[in-house]
Amino acid sequence: MELKDIKAVYFIGAGGIGMSAIARYFLHRGLTVAGYDKTPSQLTTRLMEEGMLIHFDDDTTQIPAPCLDKDTTLVVYTPAVPSSHSELCYFREHGFEIQKRAQLLGTLTRTHKGLCVAGTHGKTTTSAMCAHLMHQSHLDCNAFLGGISKNYGSNYILSDSDYVVIEADEFDRSFHWLRPWMSVITATDPDHLDIYGTKEAYLESFRHYTTLIQPGGALIIHQGLEMKAAPADGVRVYDYSRDEGDFHAEHIVIDNGRITFDLVSPIENVKDIELGQPMPINIENSIGAMAMAQLCGCTADELREGMRTYGGVDRRFDFKINDRRHVLLSDYAHHPMEILQSIKSIKELYAGRKVTVLFQPHLYTRTRDFYHEFADSLSYADEVVLCDIYPAREEPIPGVTSALIYDHLREGVEKSMITKSEVIDYVKSRDFDVLVVLGAGDLDNYTPQITEIIQNK
Repeated sequence: MELKDIKAVYFIGAGGIGMSAIARYFLHRGLTVAGYDKTPSQLTTRLMEEGMLIHFDDDTTQIPAPCLDKDTTLVVYTPAVPSSHSELCYFREHGFEIQKRAQLLGTLTRTHKGLCVAGTHGKTTTSAMCAHLMHQSHLDCNAFLGGISKNYGSNYILSDSDYVVIEADEFDRSFHWLRPWMSVITATDPDHLDIYGTKEAYLESFRHYTTLIQPGGALIIHQGLEMKAAPADGVRVYDYSRDEGDFHAEHIVIDNGRITFDLVSPIENVKDIELGQPMPINIENSIGAMAMAQLCGCTADELREGMRTYGGVDRRFDFKINDRRHVLLSDYAHHPMEILQSIKSIKELYAGRKVTVLFQPHLYTRTRDFYHEFADSLSYADEVVLCDIYPAREEPIPGVTSALIYDHLREGVEKSMITKSEVIDYVKSRDFDVLVVLGAGDLDNYTPQITEIIQNK
């Protein structure tokens, strides 16, 4: 089915952060947009306010009439939805065009110049930075992001530009549907071993992804990755990192909550860059984002202005309180290397202050596969408070609990283990200097209450 033939789009798993961005794309095009999600959320409420028809029961009788014509309806689903889902079965049995979200994004990279950001961690921030750089420049862009951009209050940007910024998700090999014009690869630390099975298969998936970049485009890859890239002839290849590579930073100054540096680039060096979200890890993320934007034609002044005005992404170094008495932030980091970089970045920014991490592990399989690595990374904090595992799509695995991480934390680290239901009382009973609510589960739902408690201390 061609995009021009679609009159209605039905989403199964409508409230996911990535799915909602595509739903908004079709809402802006004036199509009928409807769908199912398991539970109401702030995101589903906003989508309904914007005109999307959403229900929360797996019930084929609630599918709106405009979405029942298989010749004009596209069905989009998330891999997290079970194959036994009755609405998904209905559409399959009746011959509807059904695509994964990633397939649809792949179609967009064939009709636009796709600027894609892949990697185990850093991809949401880097893609949001690139989208902001491009959108505020003379080039402009569309964007489908994996988090809510604070600059736009959305995970979606719409324009008439030929460029589209896409967060390339390796889960379920989704990024293999894309045909990037350019891509940044931030990291390839093994993850999703419940899908890939082995580290080697995970790295091979990234290698294959690099073969999909279109000739004439570019690959910007972080220095020192274990994967072996294999781009097609005609694809320019650059490397980057914080301190070395074709693109890197020099003259870095971190002082009193402000970060400035100069960008070293084979295109044009850019002096006096100030980070609008001044976290040390964002030096490296910004270099990847600026490299891709500069290769597209963003000017030095546009890069400077874009980085100065970049506001961040919800749940990525998301400050709730930041004063001399208390610091509270929420961060989505849920992989050991993400956690390591997050804690190191916070310790660098707040040198000499006590950093307490409140961490909710995400997935039983990830905890089982990486509990040693989680313990090593978390041990860089001064104090670690572990909650029970957030299961997401998984059933419990016997013997796999947060205690696996707790028991392997290094000596000298203050540590506690509590249930999620005990979090609020725990925060009430303690005083904190720098508190980080860490993880990709639902613990972040408590941050408004935690914020109020700490502000009132």
